[in-house]
Amino acid sequence: MAKKIKVTLVRSTIGQKPAKVATVRSLGLKKINSSNVLEATPAVLGMADAVSHLITIEEVK
Repeated sequence: MAKKIKVTLVRSTIGQKPAKVATVRSLGLKKINSSNVLEATPAVLGMADAVSHLITIEEVK
């Protein structure tokens, strides 16, 4: 079974470059404090690392 992570948007995307805003949206996050549970694939982990200053990441069991 693949690992899952929960990503939560904790900072606004206002003032960020369009690529960062698109990355946040592709993680399924729209508003501050919105969360999404995703599989921890290399693509998702790379996107989360690119916007790590805007989100928090938790491992889900």
